[in-house]
Amino acid sequence: MKKTIPVIGMACASCSANVERKLNSLEGVREASVSLPGRSALVDYDPAAISLETMKKEINGIGYDLVIESDRSAVEIERREYQQLKRKTVFSWVIALLVMCISMGWIWLGSRDIANQTSLILSLANLVYCGRGFYLSAWRQIRHGSANMDTLVALSTAIAFLFSAFNTFLGDAVWGARGIEWHTYFDASVMIITFVLTGRLIEEKAKNGTASSIRQLMGLAPKTAHIVDGDKVEEVPISTIEVGDVLEVSPGEKVPVDGEVIWATSFMTEDAAYVDESMITGEPTPAEKRRGSKVMAGTIPSQGRFRFRARQIGENTALAHIIQMVQQAQGSKAPVQRAVDRVALVFVPVVAVIALVTFFLWWGIGGNAELPHAILSAVAVLVIACPCAMGLATPTALMVGIGKAAEKQVLIKDATALESLRTVDAMVIDKTGTLTIPNQNIDFTKADDLPLEERETLKPHAREAMTALQEAGIEVYMMSGDREAAAKYWADKAGISHYQSEVLPQDKENLVRKLQAEGRKVAMVGDGINDTQALALADASIAMGRGTDVAMDVAQVTLMGDDLRNIPEAVRLSKKTVRMIWENLFWAFIYNLVCIPLAAGVLRLFGLDFQITPMWASALMAFSSVSVVLNSLRLKFL
Repeated sequence: MKKTIPVIGMACASCSANVERKLNSLEGVREASVSLPGRSALVDYDPAAISLETMKKEINGIGYDLVIESDRSAVEIERREYQQLKRKTVFSWVIALLVMCISMGWIWLGSRDIANQTSLILSLANLVYCGRGFYLSAWRQIRHGSANMDTLVALSTAIAFLFSAFNTFLGDAVWGARGIEWHTYFDASVMIITFVLTGRLIEEKAKNGTASSIRQLMGLAPKTAHIVDGDKVEEVPISTIEVGDVLEVSPGEKVPVDGEVIWATSFMTEDAAYVDESMITGEPTPAEKRRGSKVMAGTIPSQGRFRFRARQIGENTALAHIIQMVQQAQGSKAPVQRAVDRVALVFVPVVAVIALVTFFLWWGIGGNAELPHAILSAVAVLVIACPCAMGLATPTALMVGIGKAAEKQVLIKDATALESLRTVDAMVIDKTGTLTIPNQNIDFTKADDLPLEERETLKPHAREAMTALQEAGIEVYMMSGDREAAAKYWADKAGISHYQSEVLPQDKENLVRKLQAEGRKVAMVGDGINDTQALALADASIAMGRGTDVAMDVAQVTLMGDDLRNIPEAVRLSKKTVRMIWENLFWAFIYNLVCIPLAAGVLRLFGLDFQITPMWASALMAFSSVSVVLNSLRLKFL
């Protein structure tokens, strides 16, 4: 069984890596992939070997939570946590400003001792209320031999606070007696927490934007339905509907489940209604629905009303399958992300070692007189080294890219498929059902005698789509089982120069193999069982949503409508998404490569009096994570 499970409590790349490592270590879990921006785990497991309850218990043990209960809403939990985070951030800013004013002398309390003691009390309140989560998380990570961003925040703020508390009460006796000037750094400990909380608040807001496509899809499903009981029609919760129930839908209402029409009427036609299915198929023209017609959950009658018998309910509806596919795709990992996750697991311990080396280096250079600077330099290193930006670089771009594709009725199965599309330079496309639409109600015994335009019609925008592909440097090859004259005619109509006629399924596979042997990256587009061999072999495979289930199961990408322009659009989106991933990773690594040495005070070794303080380190750390998410959101507008 493969299931997407909401995860609560993740804050950085190390968090998601820890949850993923724990899930993959459990017996019965075949494979688990955890998405930080998606706040979810895609788990492939054997229900006979391990239960969801066992997984939840194991994840609880390392400080996180899985939402597996039907009466708990992950969205509601996240909403409450967001509101709590907002309250803590506001409170932290109030405390931070007060402590800052006291430390800068803008608020004078009569003596240095009173000022320091007041700052201590305010800082302690901030640490206990606003920073409590960091310390609890860090403790749980240490107990299980791991670490995350919370570990760095907890270490840095605790060190700054304890050193300042020591100076408050013993500064004169220990440092003053030796002629060493001393200071307190309560403002640093408070501002670190304040900036980290602020960054997370902005980050959560931005990450909600990356998941907007899923929420739009979920919003298509209605909460209630009108059930027919004899002569009565009453409104009931959608959860109470069972297979076989008769339901009624009026204009403007959403179809609650998948089913089969048993009666329909409209002012235009006595025995038919018209349903807007554009949100599922992308087709702008309302579909006619008569007795025996299939209807899908989430679609809306534009004219007339109808009654239908429920055939697929709950997680079995077409809409639910689409949502599940998009969720799984957004939760999947690109190959580059797995390398980043391995880095994230060792990143925090490495940073802790760098901070320790920084401390002893400055202490060794300057002795006790340099001890305050040595401590602050180590704190700055701990704060500024944020693995969040690295962890968010790939999944946020993937979530936006795959979500944007879903909005255009292009369903991408996983991150690997999205990456594969950008490399395609040759495309093999089936003719009948893919490039053309066979005409209904014709006598096929006389088909050879009919004009070609009456055997079938070219799909709308097909020529435009083929032209766009060729302009993008992709050579198109049309394959058809039809006779030579018909194949040539439709290839010319579509603007395709390479074609083969009278082909068998094996011929399509052979063409894919031939092109691959020439070093080409090949995409296959088809809709039938006869296309599945080639679909399975191709570097990227695209199935038509109205094709066979077998073709859609094999394909990496499914087009829900007949608009072939979505194929070049999917290729374009793939290129932009992968470019965005590399942009994000570049800036995330450059940030750490540049900022960690600056925080450690490397420039001071060369006579330059410049160093990033702990307060500014926390601000820069927060900015790095937010900037990666915001950069990914640009995909929505490209």
